Formats: sequence, structure tokens, C-alpha cells
Amino acid sequence: MSERWTPASWRQKPVQQMPAYPDAAALAAVEEQLSAFPPLVFAGEARQLKRALGKVAAGEAFLLQGGDCAEAFAEHSADNIRDFFRVFLQMAVVLTFAGASPVVKVGRVAGQFAKPRSANTETIDGVELPSYRGDIVNDIGFTAEARSPDPRRQLMAFRQSAATLNLIRAFANGGYANLDNVHRWMLGFVKDSPQSGRYQELANRITESLDFMRAIGIDPETHPEMRSTEFYTSHEALLLGYEQALTRVDSTTGDWYATSGHMLWIGDRTRQLDHAHVEYFRGVQNPIGVKCGPSLSGDELLKLIDVLNPENEPGRLTLICRFGADKAGDHLPGLVRAVQREGRSVVWSCDPMHGNTVKAGSFKTRPFDLIMSEVKTFFDVHAAEGTYAGGIHLEMTGKDVTECTGGARAISEAGLSDRYHTHCDPRLNAEQAIELAFLVAERLKQERSDKLRDQRAAAAE
Repeated sequence: MSERWTPASWRQKPVQQMPAYPDAAALAAVEEQLSAFPPLVFAGEARQLKRALGKVAAGEAFLLQGGDCAEAFAEHSADNIRDFFRVFLQMAVVLTFAGASPVVKVGRVAGQFAKPRSANTETIDGVELPSYRGDIVNDIGFTAEARSPDPRRQLMAFRQSAATLNLIRAFANGGYANLDNVHRWMLGFVKDSPQSGRYQELANRITESLDFMRAIGIDPETHPEMRSTEFYTSHEALLLGYEQALTRVDSTTGDWYATSGHMLWIGDRTRQLDHAHVEYFRGVQNPIGVKCGPSLSGDELLKLIDVLNPENEPGRLTLICRFGADKAGDHLPGLVRAVQREGRSVVWSCDPMHGNTVKAGSFKTRPFDLIMSEVKTFFDVHAAEGTYAGGIHLEMTGKDVTECTGGARAISEAGLSDRYHTHCDPRLNAEQAIELAFLVAERLKQERSDKLRDQRAAAAE
């Protein structure tokens, strides 16, 4: 990895999970066009996120990362973006207030279009066609034309990302995120859920706190941080030609940044040390993530860290663990011990979704109890090892879907067909996402209480 890095040096390496475009000239023309487009995000924003994640790595904040499995062109609407953002705000306020912890908010949004696949093709009724790899590559329709990779879709993805970012920035900074709106964030279908009472009680406590703050002269008018929020975007950077076209030099530092999103991550299928994705990621200065699955050993992880974060920069690297509820207790401790032994600064985050996918008839689903179980194991392991469980990474939506079984409303396998809308993997609906947020908040609050108790005991000695 000592070779000189350029945004194109990944092209000299073996590559996984990249589509085979039938028209190389058309692909090159699209990438050239993208390279002239304005950046979607700015280097200064990426540095700001890195600083915030540095606080997570130090145990001083918590990372909430979540959003769609794969964004779809057909579902791009202001209402869907608003509902997602509203649920995200609800989760964040639960974690911040109930968990007494600052929350770094990072969405899987405005760029999460490409999906890795376990096979290059799929066969239905004897017909074999290329696998669907996300709307940025091809269409989910099962025809030869729909499944043929089309580079023009990258232009559509860029424009949708820009429009999504524009609306989210307006929500985050235009008053919608004002804590005075905490009661208004409640989605209609959540109002009647078993979680509604808990959330309304929390909202009432926040309102009482705001009333007290106003009484002593602190309000959203004089303190803008109370009426806006920092919100960042992230996605799995699978399509490296697209990423290269949006990689730019920061004029203030001379460093290279990916401007397709604030944070990018490498998937569990593309983290090979000598392959293209690791080569691309080592050169951009954004905060980055690596998905860590059951096949990753401690030694392999340390080698990846050496390449991706050689300066041991706090906030640079987030390790997103996705083992499955039945494997987390066996695999996570070894990774934690290896990183801890070598003194590496990382953010530890739990993805309890990808390792808990099961089949229920013709549907893929994720049982909520398994998701909760992996989150619990994640916290238990870090507590046992004396390290900080720094975040969660979820596939979730603001829509009232029935894709994951269980939760407060006890969605059954028979009920999956009611509102099963995902193009790829099953997502938590708003109720389930908020329920999970309360679980994590209770754990954060307990750990904070235990830490204060230990500090008092130490001081007494």
C-alpha cells in the first residue's frame, strides 16, 4: 500500500461487486459528465463529522446511523423524506434525553442506491438475468432490458441525492428540528402504538425542561442550536467509478475528499486488503466505515486499520459489526481485544440487521427479537471488555411497513404481505425503530449511572 494514491488508482486493483456495463464508451461519458457536476457535500462538513465521531470514539457521544436499505427512484418524494427525517429526530431525542448522551446523526440517505449481491445473476422460471444491484445500476423489473446496467442511472441518482440533501438541509436548519416541535414529530400511525405513551411522556419532560430554560432566559431564539440540528449523509461506496467522478481536492487543505456523501463505508463483501475498494478508501479523507462480519479475524482487522487509518486519527474509522444474534458473542470479543491491545482509535457500531435475515415463505424478514438480542450482546461485550459501545446502524424507514416480524405490535409472518414494500432487505418501521431507540437509551443511561457510581467510589477512596 506504499504506492502513490490517486482517485483512479483503484482501477489497477482487483474489484468485487461492480456491474459489467455493456457500453464502456457510454459509461466513460457519464463519469466525465459527473466529474464536472458540483459536489453534493463539502470537505468542511466531512471534517466536522469526523470531529463529532472523534467524540464518539472517546465515549463522549453516540452514533445513530440509519435509513433505507436501498433508495429507489420511484419512492422519491417530499413526504417520504419528511417521514424518515421525523422518525430519525424522534430516535435521536430519545437517545439524547433518556440516554443523557449527545447523538451524532448520520443517515443512510442521499446516495444509498447500490447494493451488493451474493450472485451476479438470478433465475426465475428458468430465465436467467443479471441480479438487481440497486436503482443506480439497473431496474428491479425482471426483463433483459430492465436488468441491463445503464450508466445514465448514475445521473438520476446524483440528481435525486441533490434534491434529497436540499430538503433535509431545509428541515435540519429551517426550524423543523426545533425542539419546540417535539410533539409534532409523532407520525400518525405511531400515535396509536404501544410506544406512543412512552414517547409522549418523554416529550412532556422535554417541554417542561424547555419551559424552565425559557424562564431563565434560554430559548431557541437566543440559542440557535435548539432550533436546528447537524445531520450527515452516508452510503456504501460500491460503484467506484461514480465515487471517483465525485472525488475532489479541498482547496483549503489540498486533501482529496469524496463529495458524494459525508461518510462512506466498505461492505463486508468488498473489504479485501489488496482490492479496489480498500485502495480507493485509503486516499479520501472523509470519515469512513468498514462492515465487520463473522469471517473477519482480529489480525485481518488490524491490517485494514493500518491501511485505512495509519495515523490513528480519532473519528476517521467506524467499525460496523454485523454478525447475527447467534454469532456476535463468539466473534465480537476477539475483534475488540485486538483493537484495544494495539491502542487503535475506532468507533464501535452495531448493525443488528444484516446478520439476522431469515426466510418466511416467499419473504425475507428480520425478527425483531433477534435484532434486539444482537444489540444487547453488543453492549454486553463492550461492558465486559471495558470499551465503549458507540453506535447503532439500522435499516429503517418512516413508512408504516410490515417487513420485520415482532415489535410492540407483534407483526407476524402472516402479516408480512400487508405492506411489504422494500426492493431489497427488510427494514424496521417507525414503531420498531423508536422501540429500539428506547432500549438503547435505557442501556446508555444505565452505563452512565454505573460510570458515575464508580467515579464517586474512586473519589471516596
